[in-house]
This record gives sequence, structure tokens and C-alpha cells, in this order.
Amino acid sequence: MTPPPETLRLTTAQAIIRWLSNQFIDIDGEEYRLCGGGFGIFGHGNVTCLGEALYQAQEALPLYRGQNEQSMGFAAAGYAKQWLRQRFMFCTASAGPGTSNLLTSAALAHANRLPMLMLCGDAFLTRLPDPVLQQMENFGDPTFGVNDAFKPVSRYWDRITHPAQVIQSLPAAVATMLDPGDCGPAFLGLPQDVQGWTYDYPAVFFEKKVHRIRRTTPDAAEIDDAVALLRSAQRPMIIAGGGVQYSRAVQELTKFAEDHQIPVVETIAGRANLTNDHPLNIGPIGVTGSDSANAIAAQADVILAVGTRLQDFTTGSWTAFAQDARFISVNAARHDAGKHRALPVVGDAKCAIRALAANLGDYRTPENWVQLARQERRKWSAYVAENVSYGDNRPNSYAQAIGVVNALCDPRDRIVAAAGGLPAEVTANWRTLSPGTVDVEFGFSCMGYEIAGAWGARIAQCEQEPENDTIVFVGDGSYMLMNSDIYSSVLSQKKLIVLVLDNGGFAVINKLQNNTGNASFNNLLSDCPTIPDPFGVDFAAHAQAMGAETETVANPTELAAAFQRAQACERTSVIVMRVDAYDGWTTEGHAWWEVGTPHITDDKNVEAAHLDWEAGRNRQRRGV
Repeated sequence: MTPPPETLRLTTAQAIIRWLSNQFIDIDGEEYRLCGGGFGIFGHGNVTCLGEALYQAQEALPLYRGQNEQSMGFAAAGYAKQWLRQRFMFCTASAGPGTSNLLTSAALAHANRLPMLMLCGDAFLTRLPDPVLQQMENFGDPTFGVNDAFKPVSRYWDRITHPAQVIQSLPAAVATMLDPGDCGPAFLGLPQDVQGWTYDYPAVFFEKKVHRIRRTTPDAAEIDDAVALLRSAQRPMIIAGGGVQYSRAVQELTKFAEDHQIPVVETIAGRANLTNDHPLNIGPIGVTGSDSANAIAAQADVILAVGTRLQDFTTGSWTAFAQDARFISVNAARHDAGKHRALPVVGDAKCAIRALAANLGDYRTPENWVQLARQERRKWSAYVAENVSYGDNRPNSYAQAIGVVNALCDPRDRIVAAAGGLPAEVTANWRTLSPGTVDVEFGFSCMGYEIAGAWGARIAQCEQEPENDTIVFVGDGSYMLMNSDIYSSVLSQKKLIVLVLDNGGFAVINKLQNNTGNASFNNLLSDCPTIPDPFGVDFAAHAQAMGAETETVANPTELAAAFQRAQACERTSVIVMRVDAYDGWTTEGHAWWEVGTPHITDDKNVEAAHLDWEAGRNRQRRGV
């Protein structure tokens, strides 16, 4: 007679944490724990049961104390990006506002296709104590609560209503987070009573498991179609997206471009695929791109898009390309591969590039097209060199600050930026020193990601390249929105170098406001009628109060000296410099971008701007 299987009696919370502790991943032949730990803020909805389980597992799954649930989610996203989606962190928050604070960071992870596990408190399943503190009561549906708001921003969502559910739910959540085509955040709602209920779990459920990221081989017929179209190309171009890095396909893409002499342009997420000096790197494309990339995009007849979802900042709201240009889209996600009548190649980027290379034979791009692309890039490089230079009497600018850091940082240092004007300025002006070193979060363009995401990236960097730095570019607006992870970085001894570039408000939106004919209003502090006496924040004093080393500098020359001191310092350093809100923007390289402008107005400036803006629409591809 077969003996009954061995079981372990555990609470739901204990089972979740024990299972996570025993999940590993094979990365280039080396094993790592799949979950790098977590970020947590405890409340009544998660401290008593999940907190008890995490205390017992703190060596396997280190828990970082968060300051804000939203910033915890940003830190988890920054960690996942640094690990190229191969590892993830969890976030745990209490029922009610603690959990709802994670909503924005879940949306960021969803938009950027990043793995993040949310373990969030929920209302009591029995409903015996209802209504409880912080419960959202829905009169017509008592099962409907604040946690249901995460359904649109989660790739996997479940509410654990019985301890046995985790036997199916946990593997399904991890499978989703590790699936290149469906990657994104996973949410588990954990009712407060269910967290503490017990169950006799099969012991085999907790055995060590080693995961691998699936590489889906593209369909042979799709490869044949793509090769046939590429062979016909007279002016081909490659758009290299963030998916190239997530597939660890940078070397394959570079070799493919070199073997067939195809010019490469980069998306924002793919900004560090090729080094700046590579002869086929024609620059960043799109609204925040370069004249060089946009010039060849307008003339290209066949465009091979690899690992990009073709967001509007990449496509110039679909005005960046010729009307008759044909697309081949290589993507692990079917949804992204078929956009705008592209020939889809659904599969892993590394596998797809190898298959294309094996079948494309001796095809090489016509020499005149390559020379044109390189000529355009030389002109753009000269512009950037002038743009980032300093020592004259020009007002301080983002570009100058970027140039200072670019000249002094180590090639393997990580650069982080997110919202406002800095993503555009970093994308246009940063000269990549080493692949995979730039994180410009523009999938969701979230203010507040900069410092929090950099903290998560630094935790991951310490596991890989601890000798290097994580460097943050943040504006004063984003700093004011979310800055508390300066304190987190000091507490956890995860050094950051933070450059706060203060332009007196939301200057890039003021710029958009002015460019659409509107008067400055409610963006710069000086243009807010409800602020009788505008004054700036002493960011250095504020950051110093959180334990950072700080300096305020007057110009780029002083910034260079301060940055070198920050490099030598073992503690988080914050350097503050004023930049001009009106002058010093990168004025070249922009593609058209669709924004809503008033069709009827009494303001002649707004009317003229509307007509001028709409004139760019004649280049827009209408879904094909």
C-alpha cells in the first residue's frame, strides 16, 4: 500500500513565503534565487500573518522597509530592469490605502512589461467584523473592493480565498512574470483571516525549483516572409528596442547589423543597445530623438523593429516614416508584433535574429544608403557635442549637466531618468559608453520613479557590479513628488548619486503650453496666480536632513568637481544645480507628436498654434 504523501501544516502566508524562498533561476549557468527579496510597509492587513512569515525567512528574502508604497513599486521595477527581467522583487502593503498606493507603480510595471509581485492585504473573507477599518464598501457587490482596481494593471490577478489556492496561484503568477510575451506585474489579494488559516500542504510543493526564461523560436514561415522583404530593401533600417536587452540579444543584433550593413536607430527603452561610437548607430529615433535617426526613418523602405511596442514617442505619432514603408516586427508578444500591418515575427529576439541571419545570406545594404546614414549621424554628433559643452556664458541646461556626467562616469555606471524634460534630454544627448546602462522610464513616464527606481536598481547593481554607481537625473518637480528613498538609500547603504536640476517648476510642460500658443499658467512657480510670493526649496538642506552628502553648485564647472567628490564618497550624494526654464533646451531632433489642441478658441496665438500643429498630421500613417 502506497503511503500517503508527506505534508506540512502551514499558514497561507507561511506557505507563500516558503514557496518563494525555494524558487531559483538559471542565468548563464549560474543559479540565483528568483525573488531577490521585497519591499514592505506593514499595517494591520499584512503585519500579523505575512509579517510573521517574512520574519522567519529574512535571510532568504531580505525585506527592505519602504517609505511609500508607490515608491516601493518603482524600486521593484528598477530592480527588475537592472536584472533584465530575470529576477523580481515583491511588494507587500496593508489593506486599504497602503495597497491602493501601489496602483500607479503597478501601472508602470504593466506598461513597461516588468515583473513585480504584489502581496496585498484584503478584507476578511468571513465578513464577520464588517465593515472594517479602511474597507471600501460596495453596496451592490460585497466581493468588489479596492484590490479589484488592480485588474487592469496586472498581468495576473487573484484573491486567495482558501489556503489551498496558492498551490495553483503562485506557479501561475511566476509563470506570467517570467513569460517574455506576457511579462508584467502579478497581484495576490490576501484576506486578513485567510493569511493565518492553515492547510496541510504537500511537501513536494516546496521542493527547490530552477526556472529558465523561455526562448520561443519564431515560425519558419514568418522568418521566410521577413527575409524576402529584407532582401528587397534598398533603404533598410533597424529599430532596436528594450526587448533586445531583455532577450540578451545585443551582440546578435550588433553582428546582424554589421554583417548586412543595416543602420540602427534606438528607442528610448533601447537607448543603450549600441555604444555611441558604433559606426552603424545612427542615433535615437522619434519625438525625443535625433535629426539623424529621424532623417533616415523618413526615407527607409523596410524597417525591422526588434523588441519594441512602437510607442508614439518612437513613431512620432506615426509620422516618422514614409507612407509606403514596410515593417517587420520581431517581438515575443503577439500583440506588439502585428502593429501597423507589420510582417510579424513572434518569438525571442535572439532566436529570431539568428534565424534571419541564417537565411538572409550575403545580402548587404546599398553603400550609398549606409553612407547617407553615417553622414547624418556625424552632423548629429557635432550638434550634441556643442549642446553639452560648457564654459561659455550660456544659461545652465540639462544638456550641460548630462555632458558633465557623461565625461566623468565609469562606462558601466547606470543612468536613471523618468519624467519631465530630462527623459528627452538624456535620450537625445547621452552618449552610450556601454550597452545596458541607461534606464529612461518612458513607458509610463512616471514622476517619482527616478530616485525610487534608482534605489531598486542599485540593490540589483550591488548583486552584479557593486563597484559601479547608479546616477540619477531628476527635476525639482519629480523630487518634490517623491524623494524619500534618498533616506532609504542611506539607511540600506545603497549609495546613489542624485543630480537635482531645479528649473523652478514643471518647465517642460510650460514649454509645451507655450508651444501650443498658451500663456504660461500653473506650471512654473512664478506663473501660479495662487502663489503670492514664490520661493524655491533648499533641496540640499532637505536631502542632508535625510542623511545624504549634499552640495549646491552654480554652474557645470562646479558640478564636475562636485560629481567627482560624489564618486569618491561612500554615501548617497545629492548635487543641486539651477537650470534655465526657457533657454538651453535641445531644439533639434524632434519628430511631430500628436497632442490635443483646441479647435475653437478666442486666443489668436492658440488658434495659430493649432493650425500649425495640425499641419503635421498629413504625414501620419492611418493605422497601416
